[in-house]
Amino acid sequence: MPAGNLKKLKTAVHFGADAVYIGGKNFSLRAFSDNFSDDEIIEALTYAHARDKKVYVAANIFAKDADVDKLKDYFAFLQDAGADAVLISDIGLMTLCREVAPDLPIHVSTQANALNSRTVKFYRDMGAARVVLARELSLEETARIHLAVPDIELEAFCHGAMCISYSGRCLLSTHFSGRSANKGECMQPCRFRYSLVEEMRPDLPLAIEEDERGTYIMNSKDLRLLSRIPEMAKAGVCSLKAEGRMKSEFYIAVVASAYRAAIDSYLATGRVENAPALEQRLERISHRPYTEAFFEGERFDTVSPDSTRTKEKEVFVATVLSYKDGKVLVEMRNRFFSGDTLNVLSPSAADGKTFTVGEICMQDGSVTDDAKLVQAAYSFDCPYPLESGDILTRDLKNA
Repeated sequence: MPAGNLKKLKTAVHFGADAVYIGGKNFSLRAFSDNFSDDEIIEALTYAHARDKKVYVAANIFAKDADVDKLKDYFAFLQDAGADAVLISDIGLMTLCREVAPDLPIHVSTQANALNSRTVKFYRDMGAARVVLARELSLEETARIHLAVPDIELEAFCHGAMCISYSGRCLLSTHFSGRSANKGECMQPCRFRYSLVEEMRPDLPLAIEEDERGTYIMNSKDLRLLSRIPEMAKAGVCSLKAEGRMKSEFYIAVVASAYRAAIDSYLATGRVENAPALEQRLERISHRPYTEAFFEGERFDTVSPDSTRTKEKEVFVATVLSYKDGKVLVEMRNRFFSGDTLNVLSPSAADGKTFTVGEICMQDGSVTDDAKLVQAAYSFDCPYPLESGDILTRDLKNA
């Protein structure tokens, strides 16, 4: 699962991720997420390793010579800190990492767009432990790569936003704003609304209409492969990856819990027995229309022709801090009131339960019926033994 900051990392671990991928303050392709300082990377590794989880650190920019000296120190730091792997897309940086941090495992980023077995063999021979395959591959092509190169781990994306450009190698953002997608600063121009301009009449743009909202000719649907986990495993995929270092804790909790349950079902029975219910869970988060993209081969219906996203059906109101003697202590995220019915999102048996909020107590002992202070701690009665890290939501009216 992705983690844009330490809170999101803890959420991902709590809801069932076996590993998280993060970025430092430099060198990763999500420059606008909070990201991790060196001290926070050490804290993240300590937290995850204490729970037998792994942390992979992205350093997957396309680097210039000016970046190299800094990356020497960074790779050495990650090795000393005990990072479980570094994600790299640039072959020069792979050789650099092998020189300065020979014990730091390398995972080849999807940004390297590995599409065939000879490419995967090349990365294996360079010392990579794992290749995150390009999202443009079909299941059959993935299986063929695994058969040809069985002695390297293969990871594949299973969920999240898609890039309209091949494996994310896009120049539009640089063209429009000078912010390079290949340096982690993408402004997502593929999500913009476009018009057609005739050369002799540049002052009269024409809407390329497919519906009343216009046309978003480069706006991709979101990936969802939950029901395809058995086929992916049989094709040689050892690790499933979800997109979303810029996404919310609520998104991470919902996606992690759904895929955790799906994987557990597959491991126990050989199939995802509860796939429809789990896919319905994935409707709770905001998303573009879902697609299986290139899973069954080339297809041309992955574009979402407008900017529509389904809205979240619930408001993330609080994170559970502790539970004792029938009372839950929470950190408020969005306003709620006495009398509200709250939903429980949890990896425990309390998942899916609801209860009504009664009297709300503030930290100073005073009582209120309006939890309105963001990130303040509030306590109230709860009939379920919740765990630290559980999430409480309330339904959106008219959702």
